[in-house]
Order: sequence, then structure tokens, then C-alpha cells
Amino acid sequence: MVKQERAVRTRNAAVRAAASEFYRAGYGGTSLKAISQAAGISMGAVTFHFDSKAELAEAVAEEGCSAVRSALDDAAGRRRGKALDDLGSLLLELARLLRDDVTVRASAHLARELPDIEDWTTLWHPVVAGLAQEAHERGELHAPADPASVTALVAHLLWGAEATLRGAYPDGEGAALDQLEGVWLLVLEGIGPDTP
Repeated sequence: MVKQERAVRTRNAAVRAAASEFYRAGYGGTSLKAISQAAGISMGAVTFHFDSKAELAEAVAEEGCSAVRSALDDAAGRRRGKALDDLGSLLLELARLLRDDVTVRASAHLARELPDIEDWTTLWHPVVAGLAQEAHERGELHAPADPASVTALVAHLLWGAEATLRGAYPDGEGAALDQLEGVWLLVLEGIGPDTP
């Protein structure tokens, strides 16, 4: 039992270290040696659990996407009734995941580098599109705002938050979420329904 627990801890350490390294240096710029050093485990321990760097990247993406699925399930359980409000909450929750979970950040990064890896966008994009469509059908959108444009807007806001967190605009990690929340409130003024 102790050996199993240690093996699980070692595997998890390798995945977390790989996520950090893939996010920092990209897939091409990361070696198994760098991952083993970052994890504080031997190269043999890394290769015991993972046959290749590609297999390790898949494990990172799998863990990151699992966190996204969990967040989407939680968001579905917290629906408040207004699709546009739920859309904003989901946007901020996904941005929080990017900020707080290195496997999610690495998954987003790896999906751009490796075409065969699971892309986290394929998980949240259909949910965002569904909420935008629902908001449209319920009259929660300003007349010219169509669901496809709202979906694209939310996607661009999330990708912008990812770039901000990556350091394109180094105002600190908390600033990215604060900025995103402020931008979303501003967006609501333009896409929300007309008020008398």
C-alpha cells in the first residue's frame, strides 16, 4: 500500500512538473531531464511512469481537461436562470482555472503546439455557444448581438485573459481576472437587452 501511494505521488509530481515546464518553455523546449529536475525525482522515476515526453504531455492535457470538465459540471449545477449571467460566471470561472491550475494553463498551451492533443477549447466552447443561444432565445441579448458573435467574443476574452496571465501584460495574476470582470461588465452594456 505504501509503495502504491508513493508511486501515485511520484506520478503526480511528474505531471505537475511537466505542466509547469510545458507552460514555461513549450513542448519543444522541454526535456524529460528538466521535468525530472523540476519534480525532484529521478529520470528513472519519470520514465517508469511515462514512456515518452509525448505521453507525459497527454497526461498533462488529460488532467487539465478533467479540471475543465469538472468546472463545467459545477457551473451547470449552479445555473441562476439568466443565461447571460451564467455565461459571465462561466467565463470568469474558466479564467480562474487558467490562473490557478497549471495543468489547465499547460493544456491550453499544448493544444496550440500539438494538434493531436485534447484541446480544452473543445470542452468549453460548445457550452458557451449554448448559453449564448439560450440568451438570444430568451431576449437577453441586444437585438444586433447574435449568438455566434457573442460566442466569439467570449472566446476572445478568454484567450486574452490567457495571454495576460502568460505575461503579455504583466500586471500580476489577480489583475487579469479583475480586468476581465471589468471588461465583461462593459460588454454587457453593449450586448445586453435594451432597458426602458
